[in-house]
Amino acid sequence: MSGVNAKQLTVGMSFQELNNEYFVTMKQSLEAATNDINAKLYTADAAHDVSKQISDIEDMIQKKIDILLINPADSVGAEAAVLAAKKAGVVVVAIDAQANGPIDSFVGSKNYDAGFIAGESLAAALGNKGNVAILDGIPVVPILERVRGFEAAMKKHPDIKILTKLNGKQERDTAMSVTENMLQSNPTLNGIFSVNDVGSLGALAAIQSAGRDVKLVSVDGSPEAVAEIAKGNTPFIATAAQFPRDQVRIGLGIALAKYWGANIPATIPVDVKLIDKTNAKDFHW
Repeated sequence: MSGVNAKQLTVGMSFQELNNEYFVTMKQSLEAATNDINAKLYTADAAHDVSKQISDIEDMIQKKIDILLINPADSVGAEAAVLAAKKAGVVVVAIDAQANGPIDSFVGSKNYDAGFIAGESLAAALGNKGNVAILDGIPVVPILERVRGFEAAMKKHPDIKILTKLNGKQERDTAMSVTENMLQSNPTLNGIFSVNDVGSLGALAAIQSAGRDVKLVSVDGSPEAVAEIAKGNTPFIATAAQFPRDQVRIGLGIALAKYWGANIPATIPVDVKLIDKTNAKDFHW
């Protein structure tokens, strides 16, 4: 692949955030993968600011990237960056969250399935009856899909009622205070579905400090959540794990195939796996 006259391939990846172990793991995996193929890599952290993300990507285009992997801070807002990259002849693959615009492919978890299997796990733990709540997050496709999957699982159990849905913004502190309010306003609450592990760790703190018997399920498979679930004696009973290393390696691979002239699928779904106390000890990203 690296012939004498071969131009070194340049890859850019723009992350919605790097203040999250999930994306840090993804970045490490990408660094190793680009290193393996002797490609130059630029990465940037949008810190949830879509205008920063657009200017980060414009910088990467100036640096003549061949491939852009975009993990959008906002699916709609990212379109300007996608258009700019495509205009410059760059191959664009969205990773983990869908981006609007003429992307070449999207690689992401089966988020609907993640919400669904987390919901089924919560229903089983509650004996298929009770009152539950949803700790929501930012309006990107993966989060919306997880909520849709969870709600579909609850519809299968007519004796379970969803009492409320509040936005914890996927942040530990916000999720903790939102969960405190949730618990105070809903004295009959038995279960909570959180759209991600960072938020669920905030929810866990609120449940524990309130001394309430409320079961908690989530999505991600983060090390801290998995370690908590492995303890067994905790409100946090399960998480639907994603595979960030696989996602970014598949994303890079599919972008390379497109760059070399192959036809590639528009979407590549990546499986998720339920982690509970039976398998948490052996799981890691």
